[in-house]
Amino acid sequence: MLTSLRSVPVSSKANDLVSTASFGIKWIHGSVPRSGKRDPPLQLWHFDSSTMILRESKDISFEAPFIYLFLGRKKAMLIDTGATQNRRKFPLRDYVEKELEKWLNSNPYRDYSVIVAHTHSHGDHVAGDLQFEGKPGTVVVGKQVGQVLSFFGISGASGNVGQVDLGGRIIEVTHVPGHHPASVAFYDSQTGFLVTGDTVYPGRLYARDYPAFVDSLNRLVDFAKSRKVSYVLGAHVEMTDTPRKEYPIGARYQPNEHRLEMSMNDLVNVRNAATSLVNRPGPHMFDDFAIYHGSCYRALLSGLFRGMATNLVTRFR
Repeated sequence: MLTSLRSVPVSSKANDLVSTASFGIKWIHGSVPRSGKRDPPLQLWHFDSSTMILRESKDISFEAPFIYLFLGRKKAMLIDTGATQNRRKFPLRDYVEKELEKWLNSNPYRDYSVIVAHTHSHGDHVAGDLQFEGKPGTVVVGKQVGQVLSFFGISGASGNVGQVDLGGRIIEVTHVPGHHPASVAFYDSQTGFLVTGDTVYPGRLYARDYPAFVDSLNRLVDFAKSRKVSYVLGAHVEMTDTPRKEYPIGARYQPNEHRLEMSMNDLVNVRNAATSLVNRPGPHMFDDFAIYHGSCYRALLSGLFRGMATNLVTRFR
């Protein structure tokens, strides 16, 4: 059973960095049941000419993960590859190649290359890797902790922060285990985007290694406070636009979603909430997210059954 708690107050320092503007975009969120219509396999949105956000359709996977594409003068970085391997069903590579072609027509560079990275290596973030592996000019970052830290140059000596130069565009990377041992967050100074994967997003934050989760959030807040963060961007949306109300696990249709973009205030809220729950294992609901402290098997099973029931009722309504 989820406990429902009020949002934890944020610090005044966080308010100095917060962005309150919304993207103003309606993301694909699953097809209307029994309508005969289906969402496209992917939705791609341009924040600007060199920054794209994609979302996988809930008609393909209920996870509906978000994927990020950053373009520099010499390299591109794709962050996560979605929950589906099949290129015909989920043509992520085709979408990416089309954007690269347009970019290089205006910004030619002979030896342009692509880095395929991940916020972490759970299946719904790496399934599309097969569409890119072995492709000329493409490097797919490994999935093990050591491979990730080595690739980005992250170590204690580096202050747990590494970076990649895409050519006039630096992406900083910091290690944030807790949800997964290889979890990392990406910061792009050009847009101010802080891409946090499954560590922070408007949904269920699963933290099996809770001490690591709290430590990572503390470091992530410190990291963000020393940079100009415009938006905190996770990998899913599982909350509704009503405070403390979530969609059930496995939901295929989410017409009234919480917005994807979160703020510095939200990041501090997550950190403060996590800190307050150090000695309180179990699932806990807040206005814009839920924290699952530990395994929470009973709550997960309950959520799965509730999701299955909701999908069946919706399907035959």
